[in-house]
Amino acid sequence: IGPASSSKTVLRELINAGMNICRITFSHGTYATVEKILKNVRELNKEMGTFVGVLADLQGPKLRIGEVKDDGVELVEGHAVTITTKPCLSDAKRIYITYPEFPKDVSPNENVLIADGKLMLRVVSTDGKTEVKAKVVHGGILNSKKGVNLPNTKISLPCLTPKDLKDLKFALDHNIEWIGLSFVRSVNDIVDLKERIKRYKSHAKVVAKIEKPEALPEIDNIIDMSDAVMVAR
Repeated sequence: IGPASSSKTVLRELINAGMNICRITFSHGTYATVEKILKNVRELNKEMGTFVGVLADLQGPKLRIGEVKDDGVELVEGHAVTITTKPCLSDAKRIYITYPEFPKDVSPNENVLIADGKLMLRVVSTDGKTEVKAKVVHGGILNSKKGVNLPNTKISLPCLTPKDLKDLKFALDHNIEWIGLSFVRSVNDIVDLKERIKRYKSHAKVVAKIEKPEALPEIDNIIDMSDAVMVAR
């Protein structure tokens, strides 16, 4: 549910069309916006005699690039590029990433996806400190502050970030029925979240979002421990 679908009028149409759960992403928007959506959904449930639930989709570890020259440069397939953790204005040859551990976490031949995978780079080498050499596999226009996904990399960040913990508290305080956990890597991520929910004395259910190959070796245990599974990307 976003700006175009959050009004009672549109939500009513969606419910009539068969929607039985509203996904609210905590990557965007404000708590005030979420509260408005919750109010609308719950009012409609009473008015329509429905039981539409809400899924609070936690952002998870979010990696981003910084500001880009002219807010848009072209990355050309086959060209070399340096990814650095030292702040700079990114261009077609040098890109700043906001994640300090990036050079330590990545290895040669791992993929770096930018802007929901529209752009793809492949790691050639890393100095393990501040710089990574990469090659453009799928090119296109690189814009400022786009998200970065490392599908093959074991990143050092915890599954639940400080922002996620704050958002989780908000979701549970507002009796949201489902919690979506992004970038699940192991069954321990699910266990940790469920223990936190239990401590809140909440009955919220957990949706494991599978979007990293790391999760696959433990997929049976993840499925057993989760209440639902979402295959992302």
